[in-house]
Amino acid sequence: MALIFSVLDGRRHHRGDFTCGVAALDDYLRQRAGQHQRDGIATTHVLIDDVQPARILGYCSLSAAQLCLRELRAEDRKRLPAYPVPAIRVGRLAVSKSEKGKGYGLLLLGHAVNLALSVRQTLGVRVLVVDAKDAQVAAFYEGFGFRRTATAALSLYLPV
Repeated sequence: MALIFSVLDGRRHHRGDFTCGVAALDDYLRQRAGQHQRDGIATTHVLIDDVQPARILGYCSLSAAQLCLRELRAEDRKRLPAYPVPAIRVGRLAVSKSEKGKGYGLLLLGHAVNLALSVRQTLGVRVLVVDAKDAQVAAFYEGFGFRRTATAALSLYLPV
């Protein structure tokens, strides 16, 4: 079994079989991810294995974003111009209930960071941003170096 990241393809990936236990995340993948991708709002990246490539183990959705300069910590604002900071937003990140505890959340987050670093080669990107749904999710991101913004307790960023 080899794990692979792929951009969501509704013809190849079985979205209806995915369940992470959070209705909003399940519904997004099933009902809106494909439309958002077609409309250029967000791309959804799925984690699959090569043995069962139609089965989604987890996913993350990414989109262009910006963060107001005042939201960054003072040490992160150094040498930045006085306008919004270019960013990539991790809109959603979820792992299938049956796959929890295998480190797939970390793999998905690492994939998002790698994509941000790759995009940074051709387009300005300073931070990866996420709006955590609760304190437990915020703690997950903080464990990987994300920092809370100045005004929203559950909004976090990671300098890239």
